[in-house]
Amino acid sequence: MELNTIKPAAGSKKNRRRVGRGIGSGLGKTAGRGHKGQKSRAGGFHKVGFEGGQMPLQRRLPKRGFLATTIEKAAEVRSGDLARVEGDVSLESLKAAGLVPPGAKRAKIILSGAAVEKKLSISGIAASKGAREAIEKAGGKVAELVAQEKVAKLPKKTAAAAAK
Repeated sequence: MELNTIKPAAGSKKNRRRVGRGIGSGLGKTAGRGHKGQKSRAGGFHKVGFEGGQMPLQRRLPKRGFLATTIEKAAEVRSGDLARVEGDVSLESLKAAGLVPPGAKRAKIILSGAAVEKKLSISGIAASKGAREAIEKAGGKVAELVAQEKVAKLPKKTAAAAAK
């Protein structure tokens, strides 16, 4: 085989279709666009999903749910992986052990993986009910997280009435 004899396989390369080049080409006159209408004209196009003025599908269906912005700042830790942590378990020690990404602001321990065998002291981290029981069964303790109290907001009418 020589470099000057290399060719693509037969039929793998097709010539570009040249439209609007006379009657003999088979695509003369209207150039394959049909007669009249928006799509036959230069610059004639409409948005993706346009249904001819009918309410489009993406607007007919209801909007549902949202994606929380804090989701990437929270991390889950499996209870079986806690054996890799040295000393007391806190957010910093989990980051040091590589169980939680460096950008995480909070973490939660879930019951998963191997059983907890080490006596662990956990502080500043949330734990699921099952994980808490497994840790306490192994002789460890889980410090209660102090939840931030939500400020109760008055309805607008009540707030206006209270101001008077």
